Amino acid sequence: MNRQCEPAGGLPISGPRPAWLRVRLPQGENYLRLRNLVRSQNLHTVCESAACPNIGECWNNGTATFMLLGNTCTRSCGFCDVKTGRPLPPDSGEPSRVAEAVAGLGLRYAVITSVNRDELEDGGVRHWAATLRRIREINPSCTLEALIPDFQGDGSALDCLLDAGPDVLAHNVETVPRLYPWVRPQADYRQSLRVLEHAARRGFTTKSGMMLGLGERAKETRQVIVDLVDHGCSALTLGQYLRPSRNHLAVQRYVTPGEFEAWRVEGKSLGLKHVESGPLVRSSYHADRLAPFLGSG
Repeated sequence: MNRQCEPAGGLPISGPRPAWLRVRLPQGENYLRLRNLVRSQNLHTVCESAACPNIGECWNNGTATFMLLGNTCTRSCGFCDVKTGRPLPPDSGEPSRVAEAVAGLGLRYAVITSVNRDELEDGGVRHWAATLRRIREINPSCTLEALIPDFQGDGSALDCLLDAGPDVLAHNVETVPRLYPWVRPQADYRQSLRVLEHAARRGFTTKSGMMLGLGERAKETRQVIVDLVDHGCSALTLGQYLRPSRNHLAVQRYVTPGEFEAWRVEGKSLGLKHVESGPLVRSSYHADRLAPFLGSG
């Protein structure tokens, strides 16, 4: 795959980012405390591994998204800063360490995610389930959001994870179907919709996420929202794609804050119960705002 290509057929953006995309360097007492905890426990967070621009804000608020199964992914998505390669075997002590970290931070709402582990027979789902159950044992009042890979569409793997009892099942479609060959070359849009539908049919609250600014058209974005609602999705995050490096896909357009607000309103009008939409919104940003909608499908 040539990540330098321009899937929208136009020229990529050049020059400085607009003011609404500028963030302060991470600092502060809580940020340093959480960073030290993560490193002392030999844990990974998507905040660091995916170079999230909100790391300073979220860590200072005492929230983080823990990333299971290492920091090396078996897929090579054109947007993602998580490294691709041959991962190490799963760490059997990780579920307990993550649970202890959630307790140590006093989290009332925790988001757990992972890299793709396509080389494992079960895609890593048993490790996932062990982690969710261990968090439940130590932190019974903590709300759990599982931001999962697609497990290659394996329904039995998905059932194994759902049986561990997350409160929210999240899986990101990331972009519009036309851009999948560049953005998610090893994934399938319809398969991702089926993952969300499977969980929704079992009664779980489901959530997805999209990046804007990759060359998608407005009518395509709207159709994705319609598809998500049709497959039982309750919540959506919409944020600006930011290029992690020159080896990743170029930004095609900076979407304005006003446009993001319009998409928030549109998403609600199309049937979503909750929409987080803004230039710096990411999958787990303000995730706890979904809590009031839990149990409503």
